[in-house]
Amino acid sequence: MTEQPAPGDGLEDLSYQELRERAFHLAQKRHDIGFFVDLYSHTRAMHAAATEGGSLGDLSGSLMDVVAATRETLTDEPDPELEPLLTARFISYLREHSTA
Repeated sequence: MTEQPAPGDGLEDLSYQELRERAFHLAQKRHDIGFFVDLYSHTRAMHAAATEGGSLGDLSGSLMDVVAATRETLTDEPDPELEPLLTARFISYLREHSTA
């Protein structure tokens, strides 16, 4: 199996913070609540809510509420255990949905 070269879009060279902001901006523009729910589902905050009787089904409100909760949870200083997963997800999302 040969390794495929990465696209020449330079996303791998961007910081976690820049990737997060670009992906969040694109997802908000697309009204993609599923993206934010997916991200939030991997966080410690979601796991804590689940152990307290909460679930993703309890997330309600507007897209802005979900975005705000995700932004608050995924700060500039990411959880070191989640950073590789989140970085890969941001890059994947940008590649899948960017028009440029």
